[in-house]
Amino acid sequence: MKLKYSREELEAMPYDDLAYMILKEKGKKMKTIEIFTVICKNLDLDINQYEDKIADFFTLLATEKRFIQLQKGYWDLKENHTSDIKIEETVEESEEDDDIDMELKTPVEEEETPDYYDTKEDDDDDADDGLGDLVIIDELEEEE
Repeated sequence: MKLKYSREELEAMPYDDLAYMILKEKGKKMKTIEIFTVICKNLDLDINQYEDKIADFFTLLATEKRFIQLQKGYWDLKENHTSDIKIEETVEESEEDDDIDMELKTPVEEEETPDYYDTKEDDDDDADDGLGDLVIIDELEEEE
């Protein structure tokens, strides 16, 4: 497959844009090796350059949001794949939701404090916490 750009234009383009153009023009899914082979042929890259850059190219495809990895090592443009998720609500679920809404609309009554809570505030003084000899120094006193 020969791309419709001059070699100079192709060399200036990033590999992800080249892969995008190849997949767009081909119109179907391709494997990583197939895509990168087309790029190498259009840029006249030799086998050593191919071997040096194929792993980086794969990483580029994996991180670029325009591409989607399919089964068996194939790649395609994400724009060619949509997810059709339909959520069907059953009558029972609908009735349960109505019950929940009714429960939420019922005013909430304030609960009284239970009798088992001790409301005495002087309990802190009775506890032996080992801090009886603690002295608090004010920051202003410390500067003087």
